[in-house]
Amino acid sequence: MSEQAIVTITRQSGYQFLVDFGPGMANLLADEPGPLGQGSGPAPNHMLLAAVANCLSASLVFALQKFKQDPGQLKATATPEMGRNADKRLRIVGINVKLELGRPAVELEHLDRVLAQFEEFCTVSMSVRQGIAIQVQVLDGAGAVLKG
Repeated sequence: MSEQAIVTITRQSGYQFLVDFGPGMANLLADEPGPLGQGSGPAPNHMLLAAVANCLSASLVFALQKFKQDPGQLKATATPEMGRNADKRLRIVGINVKLELGRPAVELEHLDRVLAQFEEFCTVSMSVRQGIAIQVQVLDGAGAVLKG
């Protein structure tokens, strides 16, 4: 990450907020689901899941490209584990991320080394992991579980 990310969030109405990522990037309308909001955009928990899954995906691609390997299409699915804290407040207590490579493992060289190191490249998940458990599973294009 070469530049500092700055995000500005401005309330539009109710629980709707305009998320401004800065010059040259599209704005995003965030909203809470009903009954609080109207569900007209992703809620903060969606954005957290997206940030973790996106960063892990990019880190996996980066680690593969270090060995001149192409994963093909890469699909990431992030699912929260919800729980309550001691004050009975709803919290995300864990995040499960499933990364699905577009190619079979046998077509990718140095995959063992890639899988051993790619998570360390992800600034977001390694930061979030300090407070929320993150479980990562990697599958190849044939559906074989390679990690997790």
